[in-house]
Amino acid sequence: MSSPLVLERFPLGLHWPAIDPFLFCAHHADRYPRGNGALGPAASLAGRALGHDFEGQDGWRMYHGTRVPGFPQHPHRGFETITIVTSGYCDHSDSLGARARFGEGDVQWLTAGSGIVHSEMFPLLRSDVDNPLELFQLWLNLPRASKMVPPHFSMRWREQLPVVRRDDGGGRHATVTVVAGDFDEVRAAPAPPHSYAARADSDVGVWLVALDAGARLTVPPAPRARERMIYLYRGAGAHLDDDALVGGSGARVRADAACTLRAGPEPCGLLLLQGAPLGEPVAWHGPFVMNTPAELEAAYRDYHTTRFGGWPFERDDPVHGAEPRRFARYPDGREEQPPSGR
Repeated sequence: MSSPLVLERFPLGLHWPAIDPFLFCAHHADRYPRGNGALGPAASLAGRALGHDFEGQDGWRMYHGTRVPGFPQHPHRGFETITIVTSGYCDHSDSLGARARFGEGDVQWLTAGSGIVHSEMFPLLRSDVDNPLELFQLWLNLPRASKMVPPHFSMRWREQLPVVRRDDGGGRHATVTVVAGDFDEVRAAPAPPHSYAARADSDVGVWLVALDAGARLTVPPAPRARERMIYLYRGAGAHLDDDALVGGSGARVRADAACTLRAGPEPCGLLLLQGAPLGEPVAWHGPFVMNTPAELEAAYRDYHTTRFGGWPFERDDPVHGAEPRRFARYPDGREEQPPSGR
């Protein structure tokens, strides 16, 4: 019998359900083979529906890519993407002129606002070993008043992400990477200026939790969020208070009560989301998220008319060279490297 803490359970696939103010979470976990020297897979692409390869043949996907896996140029309006790459790399390019290569724990935050076009490619940099990729992409809704703000691109390098570490007294450890919001008085870097997460009353939290086998972690109650989503994406099982959660599943839980997470007999990884609901109507189709059908029609019309400023790159799927150097080049020409310089 489920405890009052757990409100709903669901299996995890490629796209995970979410709660207002989040729209969904995509979890990309691909066991890419060795690279072919041109940043694509050194493997046959026979039998794949190139341009729309989502089947997971041999444990990996090309997605919309035809030479390099990933998502060539496509538009967005009315929401934000938060992309967390825990292994492998992502090459970003956008219609503002920004470019970036990030991965191995980095986070990118992109406010689409009034409209942006971007590409997200997954370069296979190593030709001597396999190139596993894991990333989470969250779609965070924008409030009605911020749907048409100017688009904004920013990076959060892994070296700058705050991490909470806890020892449960038995030599077992729990770590919480604070991507957004705060956890136990440890606060993430400020959200972009027009993000709902930048509001003090939003209660938006994005936390990656890693637990040693048998380790415990207590998540304190939320001040304003009504519910949380907990996704157990790694490990055979865990407990939420006294309620079991099997690996590869998630739960919608109450947020007004503390919750103790306890790993099973093997280490586990969890993603936790929370936020005070926007409570606004959602008109959503494909890459656009607005409040009314008329606004949605206008988004498609504007994109077809303006292309949201056009695409400044020669290819629809640009990649950024063979060196595993992480960097970001902003629309104003400023170039940034992570604190490690690599």
